[in-house]
Amino acid sequence: MIQAYVEELQQVRLASEHTVNNYQRDLQRFVEFSAQANACNVNSLPISLVTRESIQDWLVSMHTQGLAPATLARRLSSVKSLFAFGLRHKHCNENPASGIRAPKLGKRLPKTIPQNQTAQLLENTNRQFDTRELGLMALLYGCGLRVSEVVGLNMRDLSIHHRSKEAEVRVLGKGNKERIVPLPEVAVCLMQDWLVDRGNFLPKDEAVFVNRFGKRLSVRTVQRMLKDRAMETGADASITPHRLRHSFATDMLSGGANLRTIQQFLGHASLATTEHYTHVTLPQLQQTYSDAHPRSTQAKVKKHEQ
Repeated sequence: MIQAYVEELQQVRLASEHTVNNYQRDLQRFVEFSAQANACNVNSLPISLVTRESIQDWLVSMHTQGLAPATLARRLSSVKSLFAFGLRHKHCNENPASGIRAPKLGKRLPKTIPQNQTAQLLENTNRQFDTRELGLMALLYGCGLRVSEVVGLNMRDLSIHHRSKEAEVRVLGKGNKERIVPLPEVAVCLMQDWLVDRGNFLPKDEAVFVNRFGKRLSVRTVQRMLKDRAMETGADASITPHRLRHSFATDMLSGGANLRTIQQFLGHASLATTEHYTHVTLPQLQQTYSDAHPRSTQAKVKKHEQ
């Protein structure tokens, strides 16, 4: 049943490789726990042995191991989804995970970095592959792309002309959903510099970003590059590509962009996901209210002083 479910995730729902791997690992852990509890072979666990109580026991055991609520919630979700699939395809007669509530998640705000540090990261350095790194930064922070989206770009996905308003990049996001993201002027300049140097690497394929052997960069290489660059420029060494994406969204919101626009840039399926960024900029919004709203006490004081 698990194998059939994984195939549906890949071929029908077009889930990302990351999502498929996570669900597959979660379900394997559940099967191993259930098989051990029932003293049976891990490769032939009868569906009838999976009960509401056994799933709750699994959650309790993970909780005692100190796993985060978000991890427990995801693992429960994987089991619920598996049995929902089983019901639809008549592999089972009920969903034993139905009605089991996930642990309450605390509010976790997206981590960002200060604007002065992103400016430091975008400064020219004497690093060997500086133009390539600046081009990567232009898309990670300048456009808010995921690192997997950036390394997956091909030359045919870029449309860069002399006038920045015509420059754009076609991005293949989660679930193979395509979106078009415009390139800001600074990103156009940095990308043009990199594309000039790219030919010196003798590219072996159509990848926009290649290593010294002309092959497509890996996600791990970009993560390592970013940390090295941060240490060299004096930025926060704990920075990650995803924090740059969060910073892009937060800075856009602070600059006046509406949530729908940011949602399109980020490729979020749900506006609720994008709304997380409103909490990050709440202090600025409160200050704006205090300064401008006619019913604000602070605004009344300023008017009286004038």
